Amino acid sequence: MTVHLPHRAVRTHSRRRRTALYAASLLCCSAVLTALPGGASAAPAPAPAAVAFADEFDGPAGAAVDGSKWQLETGDNVNNHERQYYTGGNSNAALDGQGNLVITARKENPGNYQCWYGSCEYTSARLNTSGKFAAAYGHVEARVKVPLGQGMWPAFWMLGDDFGNVGWPQSGEIDVMENVGFEPGTVHGTLHGPGYSGADGIGAGYTLPNGAAFADDFHTFAVDWAPDSITWSVDGNVFQRRTPADLGGKEWVFNKPFFLILNLAVGGYWPGDPDGSTAFPAQLVVDYVRVTTND
Repeated sequence: MTVHLPHRAVRTHSRRRRTALYAASLLCCSAVLTALPGGASAAPAPAPAAVAFADEFDGPAGAAVDGSKWQLETGDNVNNHERQYYTGGNSNAALDGQGNLVITARKENPGNYQCWYGSCEYTSARLNTSGKFAAAYGHVEARVKVPLGQGMWPAFWMLGDDFGNVGWPQSGEIDVMENVGFEPGTVHGTLHGPGYSGADGIGAGYTLPNGAAFADDFHTFAVDWAPDSITWSVDGNVFQRRTPADLGGKEWVFNKPFFLILNLAVGGYWPGDPDGSTAFPAQLVVDYVRVTTND
């Protein structure tokens, strides 16, 4: 995902610019790909593990996310030319009372929010665990139903916990899942780091068989992460494994703690803007997020 953070930074000491944005990043399906054939192999059997983080999103309908686990970012993203304004509270991120978190993108601007292009056209939400949870290694998983529509850009991803000190891309970024609306049946997993960031990120895509769309149902997106190795899977099907050997001598920055991010962006360089075919409100529905480790 694009590494920006709007007005409320993940750490107070990272509020260095007026909008506290991360460095620009464009993810692209033309990134270096070495996907496993057909995405058909089974995910590695997990070793006995301890639950390091879990949110099942249980609670009454309309409730905000658990503030002991998540913080909501606010603001826009000029770097990636996204169109939304991320709001706080439960305006665009709330429990549905049925065990899900729903992140809703709306074509509205009730707060007269100002974006890089003028009066904001859309609102949405982005939340992270910075300062509340970070871990190195383990099985990182979310069960998610993505929205359908041109210009939609949902993501489940991670940033190095040292972002506030070293910046991006030195912090590293692990994109567990990204989907852009013009590819309804494909998701992408990507690594970003020094010398392989933005459009040069190292990644691969996974496409559902028989023309199915990810918006049709929930799917489980995961990485199995160990020292010098990250393996991606969708619904238990491995489609990519990366090691330092894939970086052509560039620095592997993934042997350290990372924190989690969930968001639904609207528009931007990669997905393009919504058009007349895009239905609002659009919803990213999250059944759970879980991290297990071998500690």
